[in-house]
Amino acid sequence: MKKVSVIQDLSSFGKCSLTAAIPVLSVMGIQPCPFPTAVLTAQTDYPSFYCEDLTSKMSYFIDEWKKLDISFDGIHTGFVTGKEQIDNIFHFLDQFHTKGTHLLVDPVMGDNGVVYKLYTNELLERMRGLVKRAAVITPNVTECCLLSGLSYEKLNSYTIEQDYLKAIQESGELLQQQTGAKVIITGVNPSNSDKKFIGNMYIDERKSAYSAVPYNGESYSGTGDLFASVIMGGMMRGEDLEKYVELATAFLTKSIHDSSLEQTPKIEGVNFEKYLGMLL
Repeated sequence: MKKVSVIQDLSSFGKCSLTAAIPVLSVMGIQPCPFPTAVLTAQTDYPSFYCEDLTSKMSYFIDEWKKLDISFDGIHTGFVTGKEQIDNIFHFLDQFHTKGTHLLVDPVMGDNGVVYKLYTNELLERMRGLVKRAAVITPNVTECCLLSGLSYEKLNSYTIEQDYLKAIQESGELLQQQTGAKVIITGVNPSNSDKKFIGNMYIDERKSAYSAVPYNGESYSGTGDLFASVIMGGMMRGEDLEKYVELATAFLTKSIHDSSLEQTPKIEGVNFEKYLGMLL
């Protein structure tokens, strides 16, 4: 069974990060090996939470796993608390990222044009270095803008949908050229479109492809983590990633629809568990 080291936080409530990645990878026939960067009572959008930052403990995982002579088929990174954690991830990669290891970086830094509370310019510079080592990166539109230098405000000033999509494509192609990675931009939502759709754009060195589904206007915790985890599973299966973009989209569409019908609070995440069978 293939093994993937998942370097993310563990939140007891909110269905994100490790609690999203572990079930998805498991059902896809892959062993997730959690590398917790922090432990939280609930994800940070909850009105109250406690966070135990494990930055100072990350070296113990690296040292102990090295003693066991462990190797990984994949490495999956997500939310980090700052530049020190990324520096620890670089150290981890120096030890475990071999030619046979596939790295997926989900460069979690912001959404909807707003950066997260822990974002700094130092974090952005470290993240730009990290994505250059990845085989696949899965930024949302905001993160793609941060990494590529595209102005989010200018992007959302376009009144014609095709102009908006062209600007995102050019930004993604620049990011692909800078990193050599396959780039999957999530949450592409033309704000001036008459019809509300949300989609994903896949870009590699040869082509780009965009697909969209109807958008209900809701944003749920952990959907980006679930999406990236399905892509990581596809990488481990060695199959066409465009196919897994479609699979991840279908999986999340059903999960979001179910959550909307049940009026699940957005901070709780989506009801994805009953749809895990789609990933078998």
